[in-house]
Amino acid sequence: MQLQNTICLGVAGNFAHHLEQAGELKDFENVITAEPDAPKGIFPFYLPGSDSFLGLYSVGTDTLTLPDYEANAQVEPEIAVLFDIVYDDEKKVIDLIARKFTTFNDCTIRKEGAKKISEKKSWGPNSKGIGDKWIPIDIFEEGGVMDHYHLCSFVKREGVLHPYGVDAPLLGYSYFYTKLKTWLIDKMNTQEDFGPLENIAAHLQATHYPKQALISIGATAYAEFGEKNYLKNGDEVYVIAYDHRTEDSSIAPSSHKVVLHQKVSS
Repeated sequence: MQLQNTICLGVAGNFAHHLEQAGELKDFENVITAEPDAPKGIFPFYLPGSDSFLGLYSVGTDTLTLPDYEANAQVEPEIAVLFDIVYDDEKKVIDLIARKFTTFNDCTIRKEGAKKISEKKSWGPNSKGIGDKWIPIDIFEEGGVMDHYHLCSFVKREGVLHPYGVDAPLLGYSYFYTKLKTWLIDKMNTQEDFGPLENIAAHLQATHYPKQALISIGATAYAEFGEKNYLKNGDEVYVIAYDHRTEDSSIAPSSHKVVLHQKVSS
């Protein structure tokens, strides 16, 4: 699925321990949240039509291209949700309607001195990865299809498959369903340009109020290999969402599973 006309946003800090493991907690030390476990904010990783580096479409499916410098890149295994955006007459966001979800690799470079999160998120084509299969969302609340899905990830290096992120139920997200949606709407309208964060309302205006948003809703905590190993040329990345009632966490594709598979090149 091509998303060139869709604003692409990510959620920072929506899974326990991820920011600490990624060494990014200090970036948010001055960001005040309503609750201790609340996400830290929203960041853009693709802005359709923008003249900035974020205007380059960075989402691939089968290839992950590392920067041509020492990048310290890590997989960020996530779920991405495609939302319809509903605006009022004053172009405030008043609703987000969840349509479908897939797996996502919000690959991030650990870049010293970056002033904004977005500077670590997009550096060229195939900076990101998205699954080639979507699961329709019946209801974006408890009792729906997403209740039953788990998210896991692996990196294959020199023929050996290593767990990269922990296997986690989607219900393990700190903010999910209605709580997440309400928080997203608020941040899309009110988040200011402060510290590592950006004014999302200004980005919506600059991109002519797109009809849809792809939102990656947060990365899981890392397994030991993921915490200690950056990506390198020749690695293979797998980010998997599976219905735990009928599937397992293996990398083999099947009917109730979404497998994002990327080969890493530099």
